[in-house]
Amino acid sequence: MCVEPAPPPSSRLTRRGVIAGAAALAGTSALLATATPDAAAARRDLSSGGDLVVDGGTLLDPATGDVIEDAVVVIRGGVVRAAGSRERIAAHVLTDAPVLQAHGRWILPGLVDAHIHLNTVAEARDAVLRGATTARSGSTNFYQDIAVRELARRMPQQAPRLRAAGIFVTPDLGDTILADPELAPLARLRDGVRSAEALRRVVEVNLARGVDAIKTRVNERAGLPEQDPLVQVYTYEQLSTIVAAARRGGKSVLCHSYSEKGCHDAVRAGIRSLEHGAFVGEHTLHEMRRRGTYFTPTLTAIAGLVDSSDPILAERGRTYLPVLKQAVLAAHELGVQLAAGTDSSGGKVQPIGREVELMRAAGLPALDAIRTATTGAAKLLGLEGTIGRLRPGFTGDMLVLDGDPLADVTVLKKPARVVRAGVALQ
Repeated sequence: MCVEPAPPPSSRLTRRGVIAGAAALAGTSALLATATPDAAAARRDLSSGGDLVVDGGTLLDPATGDVIEDAVVVIRGGVVRAAGSRERIAAHVLTDAPVLQAHGRWILPGLVDAHIHLNTVAEARDAVLRGATTARSGSTNFYQDIAVRELARRMPQQAPRLRAAGIFVTPDLGDTILADPELAPLARLRDGVRSAEALRRVVEVNLARGVDAIKTRVNERAGLPEQDPLVQVYTYEQLSTIVAAARRGGKSVLCHSYSEKGCHDAVRAGIRSLEHGAFVGEHTLHEMRRRGTYFTPTLTAIAGLVDSSDPILAERGRTYLPVLKQAVLAAHELGVQLAAGTDSSGGKVQPIGREVELMRAAGLPALDAIRTATTGAAKLLGLEGTIGRLRPGFTGDMLVLDGDPLADVTVLKKPARVVRAGVALQ
């Protein structure tokens, strides 16, 4: 987990070709070309969406827990203009807008996957259809996430609204050294990306590419049998260097972590969110609450290890999952803010509803579990005034469900319909 190998870009790419190059990797070039056939179209509002009236159904507001029966949601230009009971909304209904009948079903805002690796158009589209209308990248090998973010702006039905993290700040860049010519000098480093200068350089290249956040690690990977997730790869001082460099560019840091010491060092260094964090302890959780650090446990990824054909990974999953569930419940009870993320990668996209299901299994009440993928994750991404609720001015992203998610959160795994920017998807 946390980034699978992907082919490098052409060696002829220049820095002028950042979007075009990343788009080619992600398979978005043709789609973007058809979306903007002329210069005038390219200058139009890239985030515009459709008109839609969602009629009937039971509307849930995750922020308040309010439930409104026989509700109507009106979307114009991809933005919610009205939402509430039929009596209140009737006057706002667009007579010429398409109507999506939702009688007997539940209506929720689109969900957020706060940790996902999207490398292709197919993966981006699959994430949307599985309920993630907004996402935060957990990094990619060659800046494909920046191209996916651009695709989402131009053709929102093809991709989730995305916060891109660019390339991983990690000791061994591997083939990612080819992601940008400015990284080439780092290939001479015997010990990899460890010095303060090298750490700052990778952050600076990411910032130049236009990332929304910086991704780094404090421990080795859980998804590789030859690595030990409890081995620490960066010190508190190195993490502090990364955080400081990111802050100079106005960006926050998400940190791959497992061991208690690693988690504590990362939190003290000033990261915005702790990723995975299986062995995070109470001492660190108290520090996270004090600092407002988020916890993105990626339970889905750890649960996925249990079914691995590799005996080391399977045992790791069986050992880590119950420990991580306990950490999630402890975090919730202490008031640490949780965000849902699947850590999907390698071409297989997990439904974000699965992460909500596992949050519920860890002991969170259903509404609080839903909040980890709506209002809570929205705040982590700095989008609390845009996503996570269906209110006037919020984005027209929603799920139409066949059952009551407060009674059974598993209905979130298979939405009956997904609406992205006011367009109902098939």
